[in-house]
Amino acid sequence: MLVLGVESSCDETGVALYDSAHGLLAHALYSQIAMHNEYGGVVPELASRDHIRRVLPLTRQVLAEGGRTLADLDGIAYTQGPGLAGALLVGAGMARALAFALDIPAVGVHHLEGHMLSPLISDTPPEFPFVALLVSGGHTQLMLVSGVGRYTLLGETLDDAAGEAFDKTAQLLGLGYPGGPALSRLAASGDAGRFSLPRPMLNSGDFDFSFSGLKTAVLTLVRRQGLEQAADIAAAFQAAAVEVLVSKSLAACAHSGATRLVVAGGVGANAHLRERLTREAAARGIAVFYPRLEFCTDNGAMIAFAGAQRLAHASSSDLTFAVKPRWELAMLDAV
Repeated sequence: MLVLGVESSCDETGVALYDSAHGLLAHALYSQIAMHNEYGGVVPELASRDHIRRVLPLTRQVLAEGGRTLADLDGIAYTQGPGLAGALLVGAGMARALAFALDIPAVGVHHLEGHMLSPLISDTPPEFPFVALLVSGGHTQLMLVSGVGRYTLLGETLDDAAGEAFDKTAQLLGLGYPGGPALSRLAASGDAGRFSLPRPMLNSGDFDFSFSGLKTAVLTLVRRQGLEQAADIAAAFQAAAVEVLVSKSLAACAHSGATRLVVAGGVGANAHLRERLTREAAARGIAVFYPRLEFCTDNGAMIAFAGAQRLAHASSSDLTFAVKPRWELAMLDAV
């Protein structure tokens, strides 16, 4: 099955071509970071308009790079949610219209399911079951994954997500957008032990998270210290956030008996998180799987792959569609 995947949930337009027999053939991504940087965050209307400009040229690009034509497609997958409503409608409208014109099925994919399954695209994919740490955008969740569509929520953030905390802390430190990567680079030159910051809910006895208090503690520290010690503050924040993520993830594995852990989403690219989690997991006999760095952020490859799994078991496809800006992952059907 040859599937075209379209991702347009927020500020990146991703298109990819996935062959169930030969793997990922081609993928392309256009990031809107430069445009939104002027405003310090994503402007939904601008994001939607830019998706319109990019989605068809990127589709032509991946088809050419993959050596395929529209006539070769067996199905189309698109991000149905969660995300920005206008941005989602661009990908959904394009995918459904193209599928109708080609008389092939189209399927809406849950954005987080795409992230969670993205490590399966690698040369050494994890086997089911596994625990997944989802740290993507406004989401921080721990899931027990027994198969495609078979997800059990173990814990989630009660307020800010990890990615939001990274971005908001970066703003407090005068860094650009997106703040997470900039903060991590700054933290590399800082002393994480110079300042003491809280580890919210570290010993709560469950698998839920809270990062709002950590962000507030950084605000208090910045007001007291100023920005002269920005590198040390960044390092202290990163160490605190990573410790909570690592501790909760390993506790979830122990609770569920899982020996495999998947980390997916933008924060999953954080080098400090990867180093500490891999080391501490190995000491407990747990193997950790990450997507390729280019697939940690939003991309079409994960949508094409997840869509291929869904299309392989789809009984029919109609012409109606609706995007879902808010959509619980646990509500998905198993395949």
